Amino acid sequence: MEAAEKEEISVEDEAVDKNIFRDCNKIAFYRRQKQWLSKKSAYQALLDSVTTDEDSTRFQIINEASKVTLLAEIYGIEGNIFRLKINEETPLKPRFEVPDVLTSKPSTVRLISCSGDTGNLILADGKGGLKCHITANPFKVDLVSEEEVVISINSLGQLYFEHLQILHKQRAAKENEEEASVDTSQENQEDLGLWEEKFGKFVDIKANGPSSIGLDFSLHGFEHLYGIPQHAESHQLKNTGDEDAYRLYNLDVYGYQIYDKMGIYGSVPYLLAHKLGRTIGIFWLNASETLVEINTEPAVEYTLSQMGPVVAKQKVRSRTHVHWMSESGIIDVFLLTGPTPSDVFKQYSHLTDIGEK
Repeated sequence: MEAAEKEEISVEDEAVDKNIFRDCNKIAFYRRQKQWLSKKSAYQALLDSVTTDEDSTRFQIINEASKVTLLAEIYGIEGNIFRLKINEETPLKPRFEVPDVLTSKPSTVRLISCSGDTGNLILADGKGGLKCHITANPFKVDLVSEEEVVISINSLGQLYFEHLQILHKQRAAKENEEEASVDTSQENQEDLGLWEEKFGKFVDIKANGPSSIGLDFSLHGFEHLYGIPQHAESHQLKNTGDEDAYRLYNLDVYGYQIYDKMGIYGSVPYLLAHKLGRTIGIFWLNASETLVEINTEPAVEYTLSQMGPVVAKQKVRSRTHVHWMSESGIIDVFLLTGPTPSDVFKQYSHLTDIGEK
């Protein structure tokens, strides 16, 4: 009788009130990027601007809408690592780049320019086993290993880069959005958080306007992803839906909910992907608030034709799209090409000194 009269207590009743933390629909840079990326990619690589030295290959990328020029740098790093950096070519002031994480300046290997078709550039490491295929219009980078595409960058056209602006120009012409990198004809500046963003009693003033960045990666043949801690979720990363991205943001959350993508005690922008025969990693070197969307397309078979008793079929490999979005900084990403799990761990520890003595 006493047991029946006891009040039932749910674990969820003890969990933190998520309303005091921001989710995706309350994050302005997420809303801006999702609005802009509903359009076709507007970025084109200017391959006639390519310059090469001992450390890197550089070329310009232009946004056809805003006419703002970005500078892309591709580095080959010892140990089968590629590094891609994208920054404003002439920023209003230096944008933040993360210090103190890399143990030292990575040792680079010279990338050799191979012959390519018009509108394409091929870079190879000294061994020739790894190549970067750069497509000019629209801008795309394919990382190829042994003639197999492993990672594609910007294949979905989700490259996004908000350039720094001068405040008084925006204040003087509130209706003129030519200086902005997003289309605000449907939503006002306050809602998009261009110059000021509010959450509860907190107000974030942006002296030089919005400065978020974003880029997509397509991982060919991969369905099993891990990493980007810390979240109270399953070990294998799950697909994300609208407004359901993994959040990388350091929070001291007491009574956090399990099976939830909200950020908790740590933030490490390091993702692993594994399939039979290869493991790779993506290290997104950015310290600002970051959101990661994941979408897996499973392998399928298509029937091409039928001639008598023979049915011709084509199997399409599975692939997983990973979309990174950060509030500020530059795009600075390391592609750890493995190919074994042990190789990837060595590559990451070589960059960050994690696990090395």
